[in-house]
Order: sequence, then structure tokens, then C-alpha cells
Amino acid sequence: MSLGLEHYLVLSAALFSIGLYGALTKRSAVVILMSIELMLNAANIALVAFSRYIVPALLTGQVFTIFSIVVAAAEATVGLAIIMAIYRSRETIDTTKIDLMKW
Repeated sequence: MSLGLEHYLVLSAALFSIGLYGALTKRSAVVILMSIELMLNAANIALVAFSRYIVPALLTGQVFTIFSIVVAAAEATVGLAIIMAIYRSRETIDTTKIDLMKW
């Protein structure tokens, strides 16, 4: 049995759905960041799958995936730095208790 494009897209959709659920329902900022990373990885799987099965001679999906991984690494670094700064001032990472924009 050969894996086709549909299999990779179902995997991508499942991972994206799990990440979306985690990002919308969890309170911890670290879990929300991990859920966002999961959604980005699901999009990367879809990019590589489309590139492999639609235009296999070109490497556009792989190039966009590498760019997306670099952006995700920068996003994780900045996100964790923000979480650490909030934890130092508020001593919590619960997103319902973070109200920095309120006076």
C-alpha cells in the first residue's frame, strides 16, 4: 500500500485540529505556544506533501517549509522571552490572569 497525498493531508488536518484545540482551550502560555508550533508543523507537512505530489521536480514546498521552520524558531524564542518577562513580573503564566494592557 502506497501513501498518497490524501494520507498526508489527513495527518496535517488532524495535527492542525489538535493544535487549534490546544491553542483555544488551554490557559498556560507555554501550552499555547506548543499548540501554535504544532499548527505550524501541520502546515509544513501539507506544504511538503503538495510539493511532492503536484510538482515533484520543483522544491518550492521544501523551501517554504525551511523558511517556516526558521520563522517558527524565532517565534518560539520571542514567545518564551515574553513569557519569562511576564512570569518575572506577575509570577504566573496563566493567560486569564495576565492583564498587562489594563491599568
